[in-house]
Amino acid sequence: MKYGHETVVEGKFDEIIDRTKAALAQRGFGVLTEIDVAATLKKKIGAEIEPYVILGACNPTFAHQALQREPDLGLLLPCNVVVMQKEGKTYVKAIDAGAMLGVTGNRELVALAGEVDSHLTETLKSLTA
Repeated sequence: MKYGHETVVEGKFDEIIDRTKAALAQRGFGVLTEIDVAATLKKKIGAEIEPYVILGACNPTFAHQALQREPDLGLLLPCNVVVMQKEGKTYVKAIDAGAMLGVTGNRELVALAGEVDSHLTETLKSLTA
């Protein structure tokens, strides 16, 4: 099952994170959380992986609309965007909002999911433009 979108982005890893945050902001998303998974795994269990950062992105307007329709939706928020390196390439990946919100079974969220997904995919496209 596919549950995300991705693009390959050229540049330095830290710069790609900054560009991703800026692209999200242009579409009304703020980054609520930033988790450096690679650093956390190194510190907690000594595991070394390639750079991997999770950005917890939230568009307040969409979040409010979604929570009005489905109060328990907070269990699925925020929308995660991942910046990761694998075999010399840097990927930026975003959750498929339709797949994420589809697990609720709430039909009222379908149109909203389409809007969120459109904003996230446009964010990814802008990183390679």
